[in-house]
Amino acid sequence: MSNTPADISPNPLLQLENQLCFPLYALSRMMTKAYQPLLQELDLTYPQYLVFLLLWEHQELTVKELGEKLLLDSGTLTPLLKRLEQKQWISRRRDPRDERSVIIGLLPAGQKLQQRACQVPEQIFAKLNMPQSEFETLRQQLTTLLTQLG
Repeated sequence: MSNTPADISPNPLLQLENQLCFPLYALSRMMTKAYQPLLQELDLTYPQYLVFLLLWEHQELTVKELGEKLLLDSGTLTPLLKRLEQKQWISRRRDPRDERSVIIGLLPAGQKLQQRACQVPEQIFAKLNMPQSEFETLRQQLTTLLTQLG
């Protein structure tokens, strides 16, 4: 005997194929997996790569600014940043204007890593095999969703 009477059809709102969350979740996992071998060559994890993308753009940011931009809390960021500091890729120093704030900056080895990392987005884009216009539209749609949920 079934738990669901035969005359009741499944609620379409509760079907996996009708969810937005599942393809986004699965895609996030697959994208991270696609990045993994490329980042392994740089001795970086995916979250460390994201930190470097911001530092290569801004040269230095506070831990708070990194957290806001990456949607990560300091409890997640701090151990990650300590590992990058141990590799002598970044520096961490107190902000003289606010002792509670820690400024993260690039060291020469971290700056040099940028040259090797240039191939990562190119290889990911090639894997996606989509026209630049579709890529940009999708990126904008995902950014809008992220902003709306944030």
